[in-house]
Order: sequence, then structure tokens, then C-alpha cells
Amino acid sequence: MKVILIKDVKGSGKAGDVLNVADGYARNYLIAKGFAVEANAKNINDLEGKKASAQHKLDVEKAENEKTAAALEGKEVIIKAKAGQGGKLFGAVTGAAVADAVKAQYSQTVDKKKIVLASEIKSFGDFTATVKMTQGVSCSLKIKVVEE
Repeated sequence: MKVILIKDVKGSGKAGDVLNVADGYARNYLIAKGFAVEANAKNINDLEGKKASAQHKLDVEKAENEKTAAALEGKEVIIKAKAGQGGKLFGAVTGAAVADAVKAQYSQTVDKKKIVLASEIKSFGDFTATVKMTQGVSCSLKIKVVEE
């Protein structure tokens, strides 16, 4: 019997796979427990539609990421920070601070978790960061930390 897996099944396959399994295994385990549905024309058509939809979503996301990366590539982000005596910052400049500064200065939304700093920023000066977005899209930013 041909079935389409709805969920991952250890030893059988991953969600979305079309398998040819024994009738008893399909009826008594996979379909009964909700792991699979019978592979008829309607269900196969639904599966193809879901795969096409997922691929379209990935393509749109990649295009948006490439547009954001092109807008930010090589730009300089200025971050104002407070410091004590000797020029040492109170705390450190984090990915969240960089993301907020990018949004304020360039109107581009970047997830703070996607910003990779080469090292901790605990002093004034110029630094570089990489914004690693999904699907291999990335760009570099220059960060300038100045006194508030």
C-alpha cells in the first residue's frame, strides 16, 4: 500500500515522503496513529501543492534577504554608548544594540540573533560585524562606537 507520511517516522522516512509499505503496517500503525494518509490522487495533489508553497515561501524569503543585504553591505552603523573613566564602556555593545541602530539609521529590520560580532565590543572605535541571514545570504557592517 502506498502512503504519504504526515510526520517523521523513525526507520520509515520523513514527513512528505511517499512510501510503499505492507498493508497491515499502513492500516494498523501508520494511518491509525496519524503518521500517514493513503496515497490517493487527492492526497498526492495536496502534497505537491504544499511542497510548491514551501518552495515559494523560501524563494520570497531569500529575495527579501538579498535585498536587505544589498542595502546594508559596507554601511557604517554609528552606536552611541556611555563610558566610565579610561574610555571603558559600561557593559558591551551587543547584537541587539546593532540591530536597533540599523533599524534607526537605515530602516532595515535585522534579527539580533543573525548579527555575528568578531569579538566583544567593550571600547570605543571601529569594528566589523557580519549579518548572516538564511539560505547563505550575508553581508558585512562597519560599526563605529562613539561616546554619548
